[in-house]
Amino acid sequence: MVLKFASNLSFMFTEAPSIIDRYQLAKEAGFKAVESGFPFGFSSLEVAAAKTRAGVDQVLLNVFTGDVTKGELGFAAIPGEEENFKKSIEKTIQYAKALDCKMIHVMSGKVESSKAAVFHINHNDVVYMKNMLYAIDKCQKEDITVVIEPINKYTVPDYYMNNFEKALDLVRKIDNPYFKLQLDIFHLQHCRGNITTSFRELLPYTAHIQIAQVPDRHEPDTPGEIDYKYVFSLLERHNYAGYIGLEYRPKLSTVEGLSWIKKYGYTL
Repeated sequence: MVLKFASNLSFMFTEAPSIIDRYQLAKEAGFKAVESGFPFGFSSLEVAAAKTRAGVDQVLLNVFTGDVTKGELGFAAIPGEEENFKKSIEKTIQYAKALDCKMIHVMSGKVESSKAAVFHINHNDVVYMKNMLYAIDKCQKEDITVVIEPINKYTVPDYYMNNFEKALDLVRKIDNPYFKLQLDIFHLQHCRGNITTSFRELLPYTAHIQIAQVPDRHEPDTPGEIDYKYVFSLLERHNYAGYIGLEYRPKLSTVEGLSWIKKYGYTL
């Protein structure tokens, strides 16, 4: 089968300082689709115009996470931030609709209790569940899927949603077709490894995949722990039909680093 790749504009084409200029660079490199973090500093109209000019699809958008200069990474699991969470969802939906983007990654934020036992009920769990139900309800009405991504404790210490078992349990419990996992294989390797077995368990609940080599977060063919040629063969075997987001930091230039795609027998 044919695997589909999307450029992450927050990580790639940083040769252009402005994220809205990267849409055209992605198109010129051959990409048909992109994903990105929230485009801070630009209006929804400005970002949508850049996307339209480039003629690419936006397949994923990260939620508005708050003040990035203060290290804020979302509000979903933070007690007392419920109103900011609701505002972040409304703002992100506005941008997603302007971009005709049908998937939003809702980030949980950093909390002191992130090291609690997987199924231990605490105030963060209660707030997170309530907020996610709110987000799913709002997004479903707009035909937008909500995804959550476990992020490893080494890259982002104290991030609330740092556990694949916990994320999977929540997706199963809520049981809504508009609520799925975002499976970043970079984080999967850090959190639990055992990729073959993990795919069997997680892929039925996964709407989007991202990749990067471990530990340096460069291109898939750079030295590291993951054999991506094998990983891609697994995704083909499981008939994964969604996009694979390239959320890696190019080791040299972005375009030069894209040689791995042809090397592995794929095209953009």
